[in-house]
Amino acid sequence: MTSAYVFKLASTAQEIDAYFKLRQAIFVEEQYVFEENDIDDIDRIAYPIVAINTDDNQVVGVVRIYETAKGIWYGGRLGTHKDYRRGWQIGKGLIYKAVTTANTWGCDRFLATVQIQNVRFFQRLHWQSLEEMTICDRPHHFMEADLNFYPAGNEIRPFPYREAS
Repeated sequence: MTSAYVFKLASTAQEIDAYFKLRQAIFVEEQYVFEENDIDDIDRIAYPIVAINTDDNQVVGVVRIYETAKGIWYGGRLGTHKDYRRGWQIGKGLIYKAVTTANTWGCDRFLATVQIQNVRFFQRLHWQSLEEMTICDRPHHFMEADLNFYPAGNEIRPFPYREAS
């Protein structure tokens, strides 16, 4: 069975709830990156993006984007549901949606910290490593997307969705 996915800004209460639940499952319960939850102050300004399996409308992937200064955007908390990690289709779609959305909204630079095991994947998607670093006692690379490969679209920029809970 080949599933199709939709990559979009989370816009309903159900999508936003599923977005946070999947982050919790990945970064707290599975990877043990955080002890209790992974919600932080960035969630107050971030735009959540989800991958939805069109077969059952389940949120199967997540990422957030946020602007820290005019034109400087970051992506973070990229993750895919453990049952959907075959291949890189969901991760690639989320990254593309994240960067093209930010590019539409005036992005001059798009940056992310990437776990070491995912660096080569990002490099294949036209990202370059700027520096190696350690976050939460884990090796990461600070990386930047080549915006030439992520064209601006027509996504309308809403206000940030909600206060983090």
